[in-house]
Amino acid sequence: MAALSSTSSLFFPSRLTVPNLSFQSNLNPLRLNHLSTTPSSPSPQSLTTTSISHSPITARYGGGGGNFPRSNSGDFRRKGGSNDNDPALNISSIRSENVRLIDEKQNMIGIVPKYDAIQRAEDAELDLVILSPEADPPVVRLMDYNKFKYEQQKKKRDQQKKSAAHRMDLKELKMGYNIDVHDYSVRLKAALKFLKAGDKVKVVVQLKGRESDFRNKAIELIRRFQSDIGELAVEESKSFRERSMTLVMVPNKVVPIQKPPESPKKNETTATEVSAPV
Repeated sequence: MAALSSTSSLFFPSRLTVPNLSFQSNLNPLRLNHLSTTPSSPSPQSLTTTSISHSPITARYGGGGGNFPRSNSGDFRRKGGSNDNDPALNISSIRSENVRLIDEKQNMIGIVPKYDAIQRAEDAELDLVILSPEADPPVVRLMDYNKFKYEQQKKKRDQQKKSAAHRMDLKELKMGYNIDVHDYSVRLKAALKFLKAGDKVKVVVQLKGRESDFRNKAIELIRRFQSDIGELAVEESKSFRERSMTLVMVPNKVVPIQKPPESPKKNETTATEVSAPV
């Protein structure tokens, strides 16, 4: 009996596999990669989607964005200003519904609603500055606040320069009771120079040790110095103590300072250049 052998095989359909499925989402952009089906079927192309970017919405004067109206109850400051902590720009501190408005040319507009004044400042791109918060109603003005503060500071600096120009400094000159002729002349010229420049001059003669015996000579020296100064200065104070003689002189404004005579011009003839008669 011949051996009977048979081979049988069973067919199983192929299993659906999804290898290497990756999902990446960062909201912008969104990507889906490597999506595949059965090995026998062609793999579809990768799906890539990118969200559409929108420009950011910004509010020029603060508050919300978009087309929503801006609140009129907050502060009003022009864009780019650096006066965030200045109470003169804190419009929210005004509780009154109305304000007395002055325009940028310092013309009185009159009493207007507060929101109207804010709208005028926004339209003109100016600052709305509080001038008199305690008035009824408060007084506000349209202006360029940075420019206004710069002009005020400039005026203050100019006033300080003028006051410094009129300020009178005190120059002190010391001498001994037995000063020689040359040193005396040097101090006298210095005193005249200081007085002509508009400064005070204080002359001091100090006596040390046994020099107190020459007190009378020191007093005579002080009086001589004052006499040599002449009408260019007037005496402000004088003190003759035991060991210290002082004299303070101030410029005499009544006496004008004489300027040196100007040299004649070349095309002008002097009085001596007169032709003799022939």
